[in-house]
Amino acid sequence: MKNDSMLKEVRVQDAIGMMLAHDLTQILPGRFKGRLFKKGHVIRDTDIEQLLSIGKEHIYIIELQGGFIHEDEAALRLAEAVCGNFTKLSDPHEGKVSVLSTINGLAKVNPSFVDKANAVDQVVISTLRNNTVVKENQSLVGARVIPLIVEEEKICRIEQLALQWKEKTCSDSLVSVKPFRPFKVGLVTTGGEVFSGRIADKFGPIVREKVAALGSEIVEQRLVPDDREHIVAEIRYFAEQGVDMILLTGGMSVDPDDRTPGAIQASGAEIISYGTPMLPGSMLMMAYLKVEDGNRMIPVLGLPGCVMHDPYTSFDVLLPRICAGERITRADITAMGYGGLYSC
Repeated sequence: MKNDSMLKEVRVQDAIGMMLAHDLTQILPGRFKGRLFKKGHVIRDTDIEQLLSIGKEHIYIIELQGGFIHEDEAALRLAEAVCGNFTKLSDPHEGKVSVLSTINGLAKVNPSFVDKANAVDQVVISTLRNNTVVKENQSLVGARVIPLIVEEEKICRIEQLALQWKEKTCSDSLVSVKPFRPFKVGLVTTGGEVFSGRIADKFGPIVREKVAALGSEIVEQRLVPDDREHIVAEIRYFAEQGVDMILLTGGMSVDPDDRTPGAIQASGAEIISYGTPMLPGSMLMMAYLKVEDGNRMIPVLGLPGCVMHDPYTSFDVLLPRICAGERITRADITAMGYGGLYSC
């Protein structure tokens, strides 16, 4: 049965006392775009001029038949099927329901499920990218269907698909938010020119800002010359202080005077990767240092110089995941190449 058979067209002048079956949008270029009348609004004689002013000479009254549902119900059920931890749903608005974050954190989205769901005709599930940093009340998902009324069977397919996907991935949700943990971070700044005071350190303030934006803090910054033994000593110092992460700035290039990569390795840290397939930020080193009791692995990152001047680097990709409690693997590093070109 076609959807059109359930739509009754009525002249606005004849619609007084009838209930509007869908939201109506008003657009005033440069001034306003939004809902003029909400679904369920009962048309009054004073509404006629406004309806005509937005080009509505007719409105639809829906007489739903078995097996079909309204766009608002469909959107709500789609959003409910995917939402998870630290999320909430918006009210339906112009046929769309949003999944919103309830915290500042890291968005976790299953892209394979999103592709499967959008393969169902007339279904729209539009999401942020996986591992996007989000703020409280930021939208993660917009869910809707294309027609005003849709076969309920299509929504049931998505709901069943969501259940199957959760079972397959042993997950409670397909879209959720991970809270950031308050990390205590030790910062080692290498370089004879900074250690001697010839130039001011420009790395520290930038790294502090990035760390603080995720709810963590630099507890101490220590300056050292380009000497492997000195750098190793500072890494071990911070490990003994019980920090949650150690960041090293400077000395990450291939110049013979740059000792930081060798020092990280000499500290006993397990090197996950020296280099990333992302630009800018290809010279980043990712490692983990096991503390003496063996119960903790401290992330250790050697930061390339581009962190000082490029707004988005490999550091900005990895730092939020670490602060959300995730362990970075070699596969995570490898995956950074696709879509990882942020400068030429």
